Parts: sequence; structure tokens; C-alpha cells
Amino acid sequence: MSDLEQAARLLARAQRIAVLTGAGVSAESGVPTFRGAGGFWGKYRPEDLATPEGFARDPNLVWNWYQARRRQLLQVQPNPAHYALARMERELPARVTIITQNIDGLHQRAGSKNVIAIHGDLMLTICTSCSFSRREEPPFEDGVPRCPNCGALLRPGVVWFGELLPERELQQALEESHNCDVMLVVGTSAQVYPAAGFPSAARAAGAAVIEVNPDPALGGIARYVFAQPAGQALPPLVDAAVALASGGQHSPG
Repeated sequence: MSDLEQAARLLARAQRIAVLTGAGVSAESGVPTFRGAGGFWGKYRPEDLATPEGFARDPNLVWNWYQARRRQLLQVQPNPAHYALARMERELPARVTIITQNIDGLHQRAGSKNVIAIHGDLMLTICTSCSFSRREEPPFEDGVPRCPNCGALLRPGVVWFGELLPERELQQALEESHNCDVMLVVGTSAQVYPAAGFPSAARAAGAAVIEVNPDPALGGIARYVFAQPAGQALPPLVDAAVALASGGQHSPG
């Protein structure tokens, strides 16, 4: 039996599946990764654009950069990996939860409903002082806006380096990691904590870990590793799992 069919059997029989996704799942949509070749941090210093200190130093630079990223995001679409994960949630009997480090919203646009965005949402704007928030819509204006409630500066609703993850989302992600039967880890470098610790937590709790990544990063944690781009590996894996779950016989090519 091939690794694909064995991994598909795990997914088909699972009651709870947690999917941890990183920048690699969106790379095929044209969204740059952060650490790979051509990634964001090859061109910019994180401390200038993605820290509270950078925002305090030059809020206009940071705001305008995020506005440019928002404009860029309008030009990209979900790819086959996003759609395969949405299909998995719809058609497998398991409870499927996506824990994503991405801020691009492409999982939701592909149809995934149960998404925990632990690093925030690029299209969300929040107040630096009060609880005001809003979703941004094009056209995306440059120049930092001020809060209509308290007058403080507004900022992107994303988690910057040096900031804690939102408590509610972190607790949800930890709960899913500890209670899943299978964790599918897709396109993450496994370098940013606490998300990088979720696969180990799942494995320690008895879950099988499946990794999809052209550059595998989990070492011995993963039971099955598919060293391919997510858009190539996930559609046949999900096809096989859905066929098995529905009682069909699937013979992967």
C-alpha cells in the first residue's frame, strides 16, 4: 500500500483532523513566503515593518506597506490546496479544523468554515488603544487613519514579532492539537513558536502527523511526508480520503 493510500486511510477514519498551514500553502497563489527564496524578509527588515517598535518609529511606512499587501492580495486567488482542504471539511465525516499562520484569508475564500487564524487577518484594522476594529475594503488609502471612537492610531489586525498570539485563538489551536486523531501539517517552516510546537503536541497526544512540504521540516515527528508543493499533493490525498470515507475503492496512481 502506498504512503498516499495509507495517509488517506488515516484521514478517512479520523474523528478529528487538525490542519496546520503556513505560508507554503499560499505560495502557489502568488503570495510570497517569508523565509523562502524571494520571501518578504529577503527584501525588508522585520523590525522595520512587523514590530510594534517599527510602527511607533514610522507608522506611515508600516501602514502603507500593509496597504500595498492588501492591494496585492486582491490579485491572487485560492489554489488547489486551499480548495482541497475546503473539500476535506465538507466531505469527510471528521471534524476538520484549520489552524493557519497565514493572514491572507484564502482558506475562507476557498470555502473553509472552521478556521483559526492565529496570526490575525490582513484585512482587519484595529485600534492601538480601544477595542474598535473594522474590515478594510478597497480602495486602500495610504496614510495612517485614526480611530473614530478615541482618536488613536489604527493598525493592521495582525500579530507582529514580539507580540503574543490572541489568547482565544491560541487556546482553540492548542485544544485542537491535543484532541485530534490526525494532524496534517502543510507548508510551514516549523520555525515560529508556539505554532511550531503544535505537531509535537499532537504526536505526544497520540495523533498521527502527516507533512506536506517541498522542504520537510518536522524530522521524525511525521508518520508520512509528501515532499511536494501543497497544490500537487493535497488534491489526490483528499480525493483518496473522500473515496475511502464514502465506501468507494480508490487506487491512487
